Amino acid sequence: MRHVALATALTLSAPMVAFADTPADQLIVGLSMNNILTLDPAAISGREATGVITNLYDTLVELGADKKTVNPGLASSWTIADDGSITFTLRDGAKFSSGNPVTAQDVVGSIKRNINLGLVGAGVWSSFGYRGNNIDSLLTADGNKITLKPAQATDPQLTLDIFGKPDASAVVDMKTVMSHETNGDRGAAWLKVNAAGSGAFSLTRWSSNEMLILTRFDDYWGEKPKMKRVIFRHLPESQTKRLMLEKGDVDVAIGLSVPDIAALSNNKDVEVQRTPSSGFYFLAVSMKDERFKNQDVRMAIRYLIDYDGINETIMPNYGAKRLRPVAEGVIGALPDPDYKVDVAKAKELLARAGYPNGFAVKLLTLNEPPFADAATAIQATLAQAGIKAEIVQGAGDQIYGPMRERKFEMIVGRGGGGQEPHPHSNLRALVINPNNADDAKLSGIIGWRTSFFDQQLNDMSAKALVERDQGKQKAMYEDIQKRYEDLVPALQPISAVVDSVVYRADVKGYENHYGWTVRLRTVSKQR
Repeated sequence: MRHVALATALTLSAPMVAFADTPADQLIVGLSMNNILTLDPAAISGREATGVITNLYDTLVELGADKKTVNPGLASSWTIADDGSITFTLRDGAKFSSGNPVTAQDVVGSIKRNINLGLVGAGVWSSFGYRGNNIDSLLTADGNKITLKPAQATDPQLTLDIFGKPDASAVVDMKTVMSHETNGDRGAAWLKVNAAGSGAFSLTRWSSNEMLILTRFDDYWGEKPKMKRVIFRHLPESQTKRLMLEKGDVDVAIGLSVPDIAALSNNKDVEVQRTPSSGFYFLAVSMKDERFKNQDVRMAIRYLIDYDGINETIMPNYGAKRLRPVAEGVIGALPDPDYKVDVAKAKELLARAGYPNGFAVKLLTLNEPPFADAATAIQATLAQAGIKAEIVQGAGDQIYGPMRERKFEMIVGRGGGGQEPHPHSNLRALVINPNNADDAKLSGIIGWRTSFFDQQLNDMSAKALVERDQGKQKAMYEDIQKRYEDLVPALQPISAVVDSVVYRADVKGYENHYGWTVRLRTVSKQR
């Protein structure tokens, strides 16, 4: 898949072979591109794709790396009215890489396009009550002003945060995108392999599972990137990334294994940056499957996960033990329950459910660490109770595609919101399911993907969100977690995501952002 070739071969061929001492004005990033399935911001999910889109597209606001601040983006300022309406003032002079000016109509059109397409990014909007049948009256543009009215009672600060999420609110060049519309797809087919943003970098080339090249956008409205070019190289093997980092063939390595990070920790030529991130590593089942509709079966699986073993041996540098569906540190977060492997109890529950000899199941997992390693550990403990899990490994679309379509049995995955430091961010991804029908197509909501639905939890979450007495709100979020545990949900968190990035010591200004929104415009090399 290609966007457009450079006028000159310059450095395009260079990333294909190993070369020491990367160019001073180019940042070479080694990572697995297995989960970069599209460049359409409305359809992206996952760390790697979000990291790319963040640098191609702007949002009205930018969420700070400190998880607390909201900074101006394409909006120079905003106001929040007493009724919860938010009005943004669009900054002057911003341009898309096409040369078209960024307008308020582009902002509104981008969000409406997202909602009406109903892809991954629409899930956040849906959880706040925004639908194709009401968005026209709630989201409007007037000159350089953009106003969003609340669709339902909510905390306006959380609504503000949505405007900093690239998957939900990246602003696309609607004139360019709609010129490539095919059969009413709102340019989706074209945007899958092209870009139309106003970000600090523009897309030069994308070869799927090979390389992705971004070039500095010299007319960028904000801080000009220090690097002329950013080259993402598809390096799925951790040891390969480690060796290339040691030799100076890559500047930044993402997704290294625990042993490789440990081996690099004492290397004076590299630095390791560990940052608490968003979401969880989890084991999930589909409640469309008759076996997993049975609460006893789900409870048995709860007793067949070695939480301590996985977190102690597999997850260091990837995650930290967390068994609740909300992140530690947010209001109302409860301590972890003391789940342990109990094979005898699991067998008893399976027998009561009608499966005394267990059953066979397909366990999906990405073919990279830590997913495959966690799946292997889970496979071993499931087998002790007679559940024979066949591990099916693959790239992003092969694994997450069936889950998004609700056509899977069991999966080791990663996700669950948390880009905002508020329990509702996790709950809307994992717990709240506005409509459990297949044709609702709420693929951005993990709770919907697993077919987990509890109206009482939906109602409890809605009430907690608008409660202004902090003591009462804390108690309400605690009650939500207790009910979630009692129901034995379809998804069991195992670890809270930790992002570990390793880079050459001469790389400066790399700041790992909560929510995977690393902005590479600040990165330089000190040589």
